[in-house]
Amino acid sequence: MADWDDLRVFLAVARSESLSGAGRALKLDAATVGRRIARLEAALGVQLFVKSPQGYALADAGARLLPHAEHAEQALAGATEELSGAAGKFSGQLRIGAPDGCANYLLPQVCAALCDAHPGLEIQIVALPRVFNLSKREADMAIAVSPPAAGRLTVQKLTDYRLHLAAARDYLSHNAPITRRADLPGHRMIGYIPDMIFDKELDYLGVTGAETVALASNSVPVQLMALRAGAGIGIVHDFALPFAPELTRILTDEISLTRAFWLIRHADDQRSERLARLSEALGQGIRREVARLEKLVEDHT
Repeated sequence: MADWDDLRVFLAVARSESLSGAGRALKLDAATVGRRIARLEAALGVQLFVKSPQGYALADAGARLLPHAEHAEQALAGATEELSGAAGKFSGQLRIGAPDGCANYLLPQVCAALCDAHPGLEIQIVALPRVFNLSKREADMAIAVSPPAAGRLTVQKLTDYRLHLAAARDYLSHNAPITRRADLPGHRMIGYIPDMIFDKELDYLGVTGAETVALASNSVPVQLMALRAGAGIGIVHDFALPFAPELTRILTDEISLTRAFWLIRHADDQRSERLARLSEALGQGIRREVARLEKLVEDHT
């Protein structure tokens, strides 16, 4: 008979595919994690993992145990939600994965408001320019710029947002004028590293007519800082422009992009009233913040 504590260790190893990764998540040393897995395997009389140079992969018995362990995790979380805290208040930890544009220019304000309203809530923002693996519990929920095509996930559209070509006023005053799209080839383009674009929705190069990016980064804030330094021109989120007063939009009638943010959760989390309410609060906050920041840009244009 397996107890919950051993199942918790099993889930951590299954998701991180290593003893050390599971240990970091559980705040245990790798040797302790290894002993707990050995104890669970002995109790069940089966081998749960196959060790390889790539890490710990689920054996057949481990793959069969996984959904049962996840259901136990959900049941315990549901019971904790029902028995803890004041009605309508959130508590505990919430980890949100997001592309770095959203993580830098939207989530800090949105999450600050959530923490003010719910003092028992602890929010972790993981800003990475890639897609998050919710099956491995890298995050409780993730924000993406396109809906996933596969996986046991629930997907909700949050909001559209706009992007335009922008440059520093100092750059524009010291370089050839830009009055139409045909003027762009003579200017330095700033954008993503082409072979590190993790989502087709982030491939903006074609809309500008440029063939190459002269100064590139996989980080939106790095691109924005390069633009602020007068290094060239590039596509910028409208909601980021209030944080970069040196920049101004250009060719807004000719080049304008609309993209969307999507909120993604693991399908099993549909049973969690807490996560459902948190996702709704997060979505409302992001919609309000995008609208607020884009209005600031329009009012100052």
